[in-house]
Amino acid sequence: MDAQVESRRFRYLDALTTTFVVVLLVSNLVAQKICQIGPVFGHTFFVSGAVLLFPVTYIFGDVFTEVYGFAASRRAIWLGFFGTALLYGMGATVIALPAAPGWPNQKAFETVFGIIPRILVASLIAFWAGEFVNSYTMAKLKLATGGRMLWTRTVGSTVAGQAVDTALVIALTFGGTIPVRTLVNMILTGYGLKVGYEVLATPLTYLVIHGLKRAEGVDVFDRGISFNPFAFGARRD
Repeated sequence: MDAQVESRRFRYLDALTTTFVVVLLVSNLVAQKICQIGPVFGHTFFVSGAVLLFPVTYIFGDVFTEVYGFAASRRAIWLGFFGTALLYGMGATVIALPAAPGWPNQKAFETVFGIIPRILVASLIAFWAGEFVNSYTMAKLKLATGGRMLWTRTVGSTVAGQAVDTALVIALTFGGTIPVRTLVNMILTGYGLKVGYEVLATPLTYLVIHGLKRAEGVDVFDRGISFNPFAFGARRD
């Protein structure tokens, strides 16, 4: 079936999109902490707190593209992008407002919601670029394989998308502030964990995708559509 998400309603798409945005927002709230894992077999790993949850957004991206097509994924990515920008914007606004007399938690509130502009820019750029690379790769691999070998798309798209996302977000956030060795360690560790996450989640991803295809009665192939991330109304290249 050629891509036609914009012309019909689906039972689960809105709920999935909402869940995707919530997972993304929670990931951004916990992303500022650098966690130490290990030593494991003589190695110590340093990862952002977002690594624990953020990879789930790529599983959602695979589901959107595989079941509903690139247009649905594009819509979810932009909703996530603007939702994250709103979270950061409101956090900065509320921090700037004077606290009520006697309220003792201003410093703690600033620690949790105080997003440094550099982190804001890095997160938004990395998310936007990585998610679109993931979705584009997924859609193109589906066409190349004729819809067969789903695992090649779920893993292959994550390998590409997470490479872009992880390198960008860590380099833009921490570059110049921590030793290069630690920076590279964080990129490689985060990337490896995220790809491993996707590989381990493959059986669950299969179940969700096949279940949704049956429930929705759809299996979209993105033939002849525009892959321009800004082309919301353009159906053809």
